[in-house]
Amino acid sequence: MGLSESGSSSQIPRLTESDDSGILNERIMVLVFESIKWDIHVLCRAAAVNRRLRALAKRLLWRLLCLHRAPRMVSALAEGSSNSRVVGGWHALAKLLFFCGGWESATPRFELRRPSPGHFVRSARFSKTSGRSFLTKRCRGDVLYVSDPCEHPTAEEKDDVGIYRGVFRSFMKSRTRDFLIRKRVDFEAGVRCPYCGTRVWSMTAARLIPRKSAARRLGSNDDGLEYFVCLNGHLHGTCWLVHLSSDEDVSADSTTPDDTDGGDGSAAGGCGGDDGDGLLASDLSGEIYMRQN
Repeated sequence: MGLSESGSSSQIPRLTESDDSGILNERIMVLVFESIKWDIHVLCRAAAVNRRLRALAKRLLWRLLCLHRAPRMVSALAEGSSNSRVVGGWHALAKLLFFCGGWESATPRFELRRPSPGHFVRSARFSKTSGRSFLTKRCRGDVLYVSDPCEHPTAEEKDDVGIYRGVFRSFMKSRTRDFLIRKRVDFEAGVRCPYCGTRVWSMTAARLIPRKSAARRLGSNDDGLEYFVCLNGHLHGTCWLVHLSSDEDVSADSTTPDDTDGGDGSAAGGCGGDDGDGLLASDLSGEIYMRQN
C-alpha cells in the first residue's frame, strides 16, 4: 500500500484503553494533531508530559507528523509503505526535518570558536537533486536528500557558518556504506549524530567529499566544508558561506530554482521561530525537548 499525501486519521485503527499507551482512544489524539496541522512544538510538549505520551509519540505520532509534512520524501525513504520503519526511527527523522543541530565544538578539520545550540527552523527544503552534489562518482547510485544550509552569523569570522543536514535512502544497502565498511574507515572520535546519537564517519577522512560540486551547491569554498554520516544514514555538516557581492546577488536572484522532482521533500511552513532568535516562550520547551532527545 502506498503512502497517502498526509498522515490521515483513517489510517489509524480505533484503540481501547487496554492497549499499550493507556490512552482511551488514540484516534482522538490523531484528530487533535490533524486539527492543528501537526504543530511540532505542541507534539514536543505533549511527548514531554509523561512516559505514556512519549511512547505514543515514538510509536505513532512522529511517523504521522513526517507523513503529513513531507509526504513525497517520506514515501521514498519508507519505500512506499505507510507502516514501514525508517532506519534510526521516526523521531530522529522528524528531528532532522525540522531541527538544525547547530554545533557543539570544533572538529580537527573545522575550527569554530563558540558552540551554537540547535534550534527549530522556519522552513526546510530537502532535495535529492542537491544530494547528488554530495556523492562521489563511486557512490552516484545512492539516493541522498540534503537540505539548504541554515545560516549562522559569527562575530569573530568574516563568513557565516552554514549548517546542513540530510538522510540517505536505504543506507544499509548504499555504496557509501559499503565503501566505508570495506575500507575500514574509523569512526570520528568525539562526534555523534545530533539526530539519533550514533557514531559517525567523517567524509573528509574517508575522502568521499566531491568538494567542487558540494561547495558549489552550498555556496562555500572548496576547502571550507565538512560533513559526517552516521550508522543510520543521517548526514550533518558545516561550511563557511561565501558572501556574495552586489553583482553576484543580482545574478543569484535570477537563477532558476533547483528542480523539484517527485522525490524532493519540503517541510516548509509553521516549522518554528526565527532560526533561534525571538522564539516565543512556549516554543522554548519544544527546543529543549529536541536538544535532549
